[in-house]
Amino acid sequence: MKHKRWLMLAAPLAFLMGCTSGSRVKPPAQVKQAAPTKSAGQQALDAEITASLAKLSPEDRKLAEEQQFCAVQNTNRLGSMGMPVKVMVKDQPVFLCCEHCQEKAHSDPDKTLAKVAELRSNAAHSPR
Repeated sequence: MKHKRWLMLAAPLAFLMGCTSGSRVKPPAQVKQAAPTKSAGQQALDAEITASLAKLSPEDRKLAEEQQFCAVQNTNRLGSMGMPVKVMVKDQPVFLCCEHCQEKAHSDPDKTLAKVAELRSNAAHSPR
C-alpha cells in the first residue's frame, strides 16, 4: 500500500516537471518572423509623398528623393506637406518642406548646405 501512495504523489510531480525521457518537443532553433508591414496611415503618407514629388521635374524629383528631408525642418519628409519648395542657396538647389523655411535656409547658407550634404549622405547609406 505504501508503494501506491508514493506513486499517487509522484505522478502529478512528474507531470508538472515534464517527462525526462527525451520525448519532449523541442522549440525550433530559429523562428522566422514576418517582415513588419506598413500601417494604413504610413501607406497613405507614402502615397501622398510620391504624388507630391511627381509634380517636380524629373531632375528636381531625383534631387529631392536624394535629400528626403527638409533642410530646415529635418523631421519633415519632402512631399509630406505638398510639393517641395526649391530654393537656390549659393547656386546650389535645396529643397524645403514649405515656403516658411526659405528665410531660415537663406539666413545661414553654409549651415543649410552642410545639412543638405548630410541628408543626402544619410539617404545614400540607408535602405529605402
